[in-house]
Amino acid sequence: MAQCYINQHFLICPSPRILGTIIAVVLLLAFVERPSSVSISSDPRHQSSRWEPPCGAPESVEMLCLIIFCLDLAVKSYLIGWEEFRKSKWLISYTVVICISVVDWMLSVSMECDEKLRVRRLVRPFFLLQNSSLMKKTLKCIKRTLPEIASVILLLALHLCLFTMIGMLLFAKNADQKKNGEWELHFKNLTTSLTSLLVLLTTANNPDVMIPAYSLNRCYAIFFIIFSIIGTYCLMNLLTAIIYNQFRGYLLMSVQTSIIRRRLGIRAAFHVLSCHNAQTEAQELVRVDAVLQVMSRVNMKRFYKSAITVASQQFAEQGYMDRQQFRKIFDELDKDCIKEHPPLPQYTSATLQKLQVVFSHYYLTVLGNLVALANVLCICTILVLNSEKSTEERDNYILEVINLCFILFYLSEMSVKIFAFGWRGYLSYRSNIFDGFLTVVLLILQIAIFITYRLPYSQEPSSRGVMSLWEMVRLVNMLIVFRFLRIIPDIKLMALVASTLLDLVKNLRAFAGILVVVYYVFAVFGIWLFEGAIKPPPQMSVFSLDNTTSNFSTVCGTYEQLGYWPNNFDDFAAAIILLYDVMIVNNWQAFMEAYSRYTSEWSKVYFVCWWLTSSVMWVNLFVALILENFIYKWDRSHSCSVTDVEKIRYETSVQFMFK
Repeated sequence: MAQCYINQHFLICPSPRILGTIIAVVLLLAFVERPSSVSISSDPRHQSSRWEPPCGAPESVEMLCLIIFCLDLAVKSYLIGWEEFRKSKWLISYTVVICISVVDWMLSVSMECDEKLRVRRLVRPFFLLQNSSLMKKTLKCIKRTLPEIASVILLLALHLCLFTMIGMLLFAKNADQKKNGEWELHFKNLTTSLTSLLVLLTTANNPDVMIPAYSLNRCYAIFFIIFSIIGTYCLMNLLTAIIYNQFRGYLLMSVQTSIIRRRLGIRAAFHVLSCHNAQTEAQELVRVDAVLQVMSRVNMKRFYKSAITVASQQFAEQGYMDRQQFRKIFDELDKDCIKEHPPLPQYTSATLQKLQVVFSHYYLTVLGNLVALANVLCICTILVLNSEKSTEERDNYILEVINLCFILFYLSEMSVKIFAFGWRGYLSYRSNIFDGFLTVVLLILQIAIFITYRLPYSQEPSSRGVMSLWEMVRLVNMLIVFRFLRIIPDIKLMALVASTLLDLVKNLRAFAGILVVVYYVFAVFGIWLFEGAIKPPPQMSVFSLDNTTSNFSTVCGTYEQLGYWPNNFDDFAAAIILLYDVMIVNNWQAFMEAYSRYTSEWSKVYFVCWWLTSSVMWVNLFVALILENFIYKWDRSHSCSVTDVEKIRYETSVQFMFK
């Protein structure tokens, strides 16, 4: 109702889509602002010049966006009134963030864009948070889960400190220098010991961390094994279980609250539209024509609008609906659209009817899957046989002939299905659209190969036009392998997993938004703290690692030896990639160790905080969402047939759980 009021009376107020676009533009400004990310490579050894926008260009765009945010804030404040505005923490924070951004913008312009610290970059993600009610609910969920997570993290910290002290006692410095390998590398002081065991908790330095001690005495392995079992396999998985349990309970409660609010809204709408019947003054009824008139002006999805209209027309003869009937028509909102396929074409000939039965049978799809599998196996076999040959030495003629035979079969399969189902019936199945599109593309590519390289007076296979022969054959093979995904809907468990993944794409918007916020904030902090901190030696070029005459030497396993130079905080895009590498926790100790050497030991705090936020917190939330989605779908679809899996989306509507 508020949105309808805004659209009717505040034409200057941006719509949600426009506001979302403006938020995206504001966030993307970080890629072109100084330090700009517009360069071919982030490797400082290239010394490539960055494109820097002229001072005032990004600032002009940002000011335009801030003006739109001010309009949005003004309209929202007017609609809810001053009393409600004072109670809304989000709107008050919205006002503060806009004020901070404007003041910082004015300072930036007055300093001719030469300031080192832009505070408004840090608060920009707030615009994304305040514009999504789902993100706000997810933040409440995370806030609710934090006490339980803090207790496990405290236990994890106790476990880490305890084993750190035991490790420093076990691997103390020895008079014999040959026995000091473990002490020298991993337990030299308290900071090094804590870092080594923290990285071992993520298994990133296993078994490297225990090799010096294990080479002296095999019993030392017991210390590291016990540490990993308790920390990695017990406490970390316990943390996942706690996050899943708390998040699942809060999600269900949040959805229940949403359903209650919707029913209250339906009841309020009933009272607004109700009229008293002449026969029974105490009974409230709603006129059907009034409901239909309102539905004709409502802005909602066409399927739901049509379903509610049809449900209302069932009471057209009575002319009125009571409260129960009015509530029942809105149960259509709990249902999803199930696509109905057109009827099969009717043939008069008995022979054509028999052929239609044969070609529309499920076994034809099974045969097509088997042929597709055989095609993939042929490609795999030829690739294995030619793995040692260069692309110029390979004779692709046999593979071309094999692929042509399979493509002709795919074409004939598509033709008989069109005959059996008709054009409309064939295109009503998404799997057929997928098959048909790839089959046509494969046929066009194969004809292009034949015309370009195999006809008399055509080009030599070794010549290179727009695409060489090998590139065209490689593209055909990749499309054939990709086409093999057609088997997914025909295997029950695989179809269930695929539908879960598709639902995750829809349901991950709130989590993806919060992840964008976290990445953005940590990237800005990283640029503030570590921009230009790591610089390659002056005598080192891009090819110095391959140059045996170079005087530059590195320690094995370090940032420099692994060639991690492109991973830095010199610009926003590079910072995002580095944070992603740390989130994966593969060799993340190399980044932590390098920045602690080039800056300070306190830089480890930044990386540990990012690991706790991304790898421990967000990844476990992601796992909880996958578990909840898959377990519920598995319970609902267990013992269903393959065709029933297509109806899971309707049966597993989240609101359906609370009907």
